[in-house]
Amino acid sequence: MHWQTTRYRIDLTTPRVMGIVNVTPDSFSDGGRHSNTSAALAHCERLIAAGADILDIGGESTRPGVDPVLLDDELARVLPVLRDAMSLGVPVSIDTYKTEVMRAALDLGCDIVNDINALRADGAEALVAAHPSCGVCLMHMQNEPKTMQLDPRYADVAREVREFLAERAQALRTRGMADDRIVLDPGYGFGKNHAHNLELFVRQDELRALGLPLLVGWSRKGTLGKVTGRELGDRVVASVAAALAAVQRGARIVRVHDVAETADALKVWRAAGLGSP
Repeated sequence: MHWQTTRYRIDLTTPRVMGIVNVTPDSFSDGGRHSNTSAALAHCERLIAAGADILDIGGESTRPGVDPVLLDDELARVLPVLRDAMSLGVPVSIDTYKTEVMRAALDLGCDIVNDINALRADGAEALVAAHPSCGVCLMHMQNEPKTMQLDPRYADVAREVREFLAERAQALRTRGMADDRIVLDPGYGFGKNHAHNLELFVRQDELRALGLPLLVGWSRKGTLGKVTGRELGDRVVASVAAALAAVQRGARIVRVHDVAETADALKVWRAAGLGSP
């Protein structure tokens, strides 16, 4: 199994670690720490040294209740970081739902578009499908970041997430995109309450029936705080445990803040002979 991207064909027979680079002043976990170009690039280099296989660079917080960032502000935050991160020797992903930001990132040669809105913005689907080789991650989210946690409801969360992701993947196939460019994300914490997240987690392997690789982001999420009773800054162990469980249930990429800890845990997981699920 591989993920074809602009510059790299990523081998997913080994689970991969995607390191989070938030170029924002207000991210729920590390807002402000890497909000200028030099700090963000230094963070990129630290993540690679710690074992990150992919860098995911975003300029807009998507924590619950947040207001959208203006287009020009997002471009000013991410483009200088993307431009220099492209020289660091690993695939680079742009984390955005704005078509204009995707276009600017792809014009720079960015490898992957990681979209919480699954390319539903005007022009996003056509833009990405028309690109000759970029990778894409399609995520499930109910509503939008500002309202997604107000009252999320599902009759069957796993079935509805599976059907949504199947529809979005098929939309790209219809436009001629090959399966090896598409990765799916169930969207833990995006328009899902604590019970929804846990039910979807238990049933995550049902998403493997779609035949596409899974990318999972559990890092420091609120549900882990409810399970463990830990505050945000004390969820490293829970985040690593969730990443391992997600891989055991079929995830091929884990998107994390704590790269070194996750990479080490995956090395031990492989050494123990657990291998691919």
